[in-house]
Amino acid sequence: MKGVGGEVTAPLEWNFSQVFGERTAGEEVQEVDIISAIEFDRTGDHLATGDRGGRVVLFERTDTKEHGGSRRELERVDYPVGRHPEFRYKTEFQSHEPEFDYLKSLEIEEKINKIRWCQSANGALFLLSTNDKTIKYWKVQEKKVKKISEMNIDPSKAAGNGSVASSSLCSSPKQCLANGSYGDKAYSSLSNDLSFPPEGIPSLRLPVVTSNETSLLARCRRVYAHAHDYHINSISNNSDGETFISADDLRINLWNLEISNQSFNIVDVKPTNMEDLTEVITSAEFHPTHCNTLAYSSSKGSVRLIDLRQSALCDSHSKLFEEQEAPGSRSFFTEIIASISDIKFAKDGRHILSRDYMTLKLWDINMDSGPVSTFQVHEYLRPKLCDLYENDSIFDKFECCLSGDGTRVATGSYSNLFRVFGSAAGSTEATTLEASKNPMRRQVQTPSRSSRSLSSSITRVVRRGSDSAGVDANGNSFDFTTKLLHLAWHPTENSIACAAANSLYMYYA
Repeated sequence: MKGVGGEVTAPLEWNFSQVFGERTAGEEVQEVDIISAIEFDRTGDHLATGDRGGRVVLFERTDTKEHGGSRRELERVDYPVGRHPEFRYKTEFQSHEPEFDYLKSLEIEEKINKIRWCQSANGALFLLSTNDKTIKYWKVQEKKVKKISEMNIDPSKAAGNGSVASSSLCSSPKQCLANGSYGDKAYSSLSNDLSFPPEGIPSLRLPVVTSNETSLLARCRRVYAHAHDYHINSISNNSDGETFISADDLRINLWNLEISNQSFNIVDVKPTNMEDLTEVITSAEFHPTHCNTLAYSSSKGSVRLIDLRQSALCDSHSKLFEEQEAPGSRSFFTEIIASISDIKFAKDGRHILSRDYMTLKLWDINMDSGPVSTFQVHEYLRPKLCDLYENDSIFDKFECCLSGDGTRVATGSYSNLFRVFGSAAGSTEATTLEASKNPMRRQVQTPSRSSRSLSSSITRVVRRGSDSAGVDANGNSFDFTTKLLHLAWHPTENSIACAAANSLYMYYA
């Protein structure tokens, strides 16, 4: 992976690309319109978002489609490729509806928790979407709209029936009537004598069905339900293209895409006595290339790697990644802010990125003594942990993402800000961006400092940005109500999509 031990590159300069669903000044945001999930597909040609109203919206890339072929193919023929990916709205569909569990007297929200793209086939797109309880497998395909273009009717009587194609008209000099009969008395009505003229009926035409127009149709292929007692927080496809996992607070289940009425429980951390419960599962993801390996994170700040080949029930992990607590640093908030909200594998499968409340940590799966790098996301909030606890912001779940080449990582913060860090060894890149049309407006001008601590045999780099306590880089007070929880990095290019309430912002570098 280039991101660790690779060349140190100059910090990227980010530019605004597009915004979908931009709010006007003072416009009230409807709760159902707030985006709750973002995901690029494997090629980066499609982007999906889910919202709290249970809708899934699809966007498709336009800058390569207009010229045909992928970016790499266009470069091969020396075609001038556009500077950045551009997307347009493709379609949307209602994935989930609000439900009520009568047995538990529990309302089930329609909010989309996660979206994952599956392998496409025959020009159709496939994706998984889930709310708190139910996972659905969707097929989105272009369907041709069939229309009857030629009707065998007399143009003089065609009013109200639409126009008639010229090929359906009679070529005989004799007057043509409806149904191809003639004005001659002998043949004035076919129903009277049931005889046909000797030369036949030249005007008889069968209706012709044409399909020039296409429409996008989303169809739910399968519903995977009744397998989770607790809220689903993660779904992840396997590299084998056949299976996927779903995780809730206490269990991880393994599904086959083709079988919706049966799943296998592969991790169960539920204690015999619930009073003994000390940690819960917060996120889970399959390895990008090894179909037998997956990782899951916990509320205690640890990441566990499990191997499905070891046993049917993988309660014992093959590797455990956690950072030892510094002596004397424990406080009331220590365990709360240590909880990991999201994990992502790097594309090469060698590294895992985890996000807890205050930091991003990059782990090498071959080194379980501690993280390779730790990135401070918003250290200036540490004195405000009491306030964050009072207003429940301390429980916000921020997502994280890595660039396709593994040289950079990104995550969100408050006031609609997000941070981009260089993960290559020796990199000091720590950029603060705002989800607006001017992303660099709040950019820190002072270069970030790297501080090295020799707390163990492994030297770990801690990047602290240049944040001052209590305020952001420009001295503005922080707004805890505007939080950037969801973002995704394009799989092959330096392009980021992020959600600020109901607006989808896209940036490129």
